[in-house]
Amino acid sequence: MTVEGVAHLVSDAALTLRPIRPDDRSFLLAVYGSTREWELALVDWDATQKAAFVEMQFDAQHAYYQEQYEGAAFDAILVDGQPAGRLYVARKDDDIRIIDIALLPEYCNRGIGSRLLRALQSEAAAAGKPLSIHVERFNSALRLYERLGFRQLEDKGVYLFMEWRDTDQSPRFNDPPRRQ
Repeated sequence: MTVEGVAHLVSDAALTLRPIRPDDRSFLLAVYGSTREWELALVDWDATQKAAFVEMQFDAQHAYYQEQYEGAAFDAILVDGQPAGRLYVARKDDDIRIIDIALLPEYCNRGIGSRLLRALQSEAAAAGKPLSIHVERFNSALRLYERLGFRQLEDKGVYLFMEWRDTDQSPRFNDPPRRQ
């Protein structure tokens, strides 16, 4: 299934996906920065130093993703037309890999991530492929992945490699996001 396939699998009509664009940089930087806030709270840097570090790390990560996952879907998550997060997915012959999923803090704990993950589970089930992701071991979303049936396959130090596979006990999710 294509990105369009995922886009139609989330039921809330206010939730849409669209490919990222060059003018999304500041928004994507804000999303990335929000995922690093807890780590930066531990360092004794001023706001300027933290901002410079986040920008440098974002640029490196963005370039790496674009290079390593050529042909992947790099989408902005929109809620009521407003940028709310990012969803990056690589669809390979033997696996659907969530490269990254992140929401701005004001959109967390509203079911958006769950709906997108369930949509990807439906896509993976229909394709007969596993759905996988690398998750930082201290990421609060780890509990969500476990609740949705992801299992740890490898401990890679900072990251846990997790996978979901369709089973007879897996719930079916048939409620789609729109694609812009």
